[in-house]
Amino acid sequence: MSDLPEFSPEFRARLRDALREARYDADGVVDALGGAAHAALGRGEPEPAYRASRDAGALGTLIRLFLLGSTESEKAVADALPLDGSLETGLIRRTQDGIRAALDLRPHGDEDSSWWVLSDLDSDVLGGPVSEDHVLGVGHASLSLIRATSRRPVGSLLDLGTGNGVQALHASRHAGRITATDVSERALALAKATFELNEVEVELARGEWFAPVARRRFDQIVCNPPFVVGPPRVDYVYRDSGLGGDDASALVVRQLPSFLTEGGVGQLLASWLHVEGEDWADRVHRWLPAGTDAWFVQRDVADPGLYVGTWLRDAGLDPRSPEGRAKAGAWLDWFAENRVEGIGFGFVTLRRTGGTPTVVCEDLRQAFDDPLGAEAAGWLDRVDWLREHHAELLDTRFTVPDSVVLERVDTTTDEGWQTAVRRLHRTDGPGWQHEVDELATALLAGCRGALPLEDLLELLAFAHDQPVEALTEAALPVVRELIRHGMLQPVTGTGAGR
Repeated sequence: MSDLPEFSPEFRARLRDALREARYDADGVVDALGGAAHAALGRGEPEPAYRASRDAGALGTLIRLFLLGSTESEKAVADALPLDGSLETGLIRRTQDGIRAALDLRPHGDEDSSWWVLSDLDSDVLGGPVSEDHVLGVGHASLSLIRATSRRPVGSLLDLGTGNGVQALHASRHAGRITATDVSERALALAKATFELNEVEVELARGEWFAPVARRRFDQIVCNPPFVVGPPRVDYVYRDSGLGGDDASALVVRQLPSFLTEGGVGQLLASWLHVEGEDWADRVHRWLPAGTDAWFVQRDVADPGLYVGTWLRDAGLDPRSPEGRAKAGAWLDWFAENRVEGIGFGFVTLRRTGGTPTVVCEDLRQAFDDPLGAEAAGWLDRVDWLREHHAELLDTRFTVPDSVVLERVDTTTDEGWQTAVRRLHRTDGPGWQHEVDELATALLAGCRGALPLEDLLELLAFAHDQPVEALTEAALPVVRELIRHGMLQPVTGTGAGR
């Protein structure tokens, strides 16, 4: 790996001006390529982007140089970038045929902001495996954590294991003060260059896990840890912790709450083992310290063989090569010895609380479009409401939001159509679904904000000739779960009044 990059203030200013003049930003790249070519590039099909960039001037040069990994003429690069400074800092390099990128510099943005992110070139551009201290670009995991992070304003935020710094960039829109840490000197150097290029102020500190911020507390912590599970080794710093199994995820979950302010929130990606004879929810529950609200959302469970092959290819290793087969063999042997049947992956939301904590572990494997960050913040609000009103639930009036619909699946019988499945479906957020029976369907139909829950249950018990006590005992857990999922809402201002 080359020397650590260091961008002087003068070079940063010239580079920033050049990138802006060329419109090398998130919107500019899409406009130059067009939707179809840009989508093809995202699928790993570069030819449409090559063709679309031919007549795009300096912007086309930057697209081919940094996004497509092509070799460009020195004159074309000099027209698009401060050439001498870019060579001196190691942003680009000379070859026999022209100029190539030495670092990955690409636009990244959302609906409100656009930044440039520096990282190392991936294995496809390098044409082989990456180095141990490789700094990953903005990948699918980073993007998923960005979407799963609450953006409510906070005074202080810690980006633990910042990598290329993209989580901190997004945090700059809602956090007053940002601290970013990493164990990798190279990652911190690239993150520093990224922050300075984008004129974002971030405190940087180097060290393992929470050591750089000992005895400090933050209003929010985000973390994309080295969560790859398997034998205790470090092939690549960005993904391997040196801890065995899922101990890296466990370490972060155990320690993170003690670095939060009261009511502070932590959000991270994590992996957990599915071990023969053990419930994954019991496993992650044991990681939690006292006084912590926790929401574990499992997005996927991978077969061990598929998992190993995916991560070998991610690092540029051919699973069919001798090195690839040797690493895969050792990895799969470890899984077998530890009775690992699958590897779960998902999001974890933690909150330091002074009340009785709520811990929920659930699957969310369906596709959905809305960012999960807003849902996580709403989930914490609803958990607060349930904690504060647990004794008043029966005295509360509820409504079903307009975003919740009831789906029925009917089957034919000798007497005609008969409902086999009743399913509540929330059409926004993560699209929660709940199968409900006939009594629950009737109860929810009565939740129009006019009568408290207790009266509705009494009417329902009378109409269906059911004991009201037994019906109430069965209904309350369902009601609580629907409230947590935003599918049943208390009428504002009614409290416990009748």
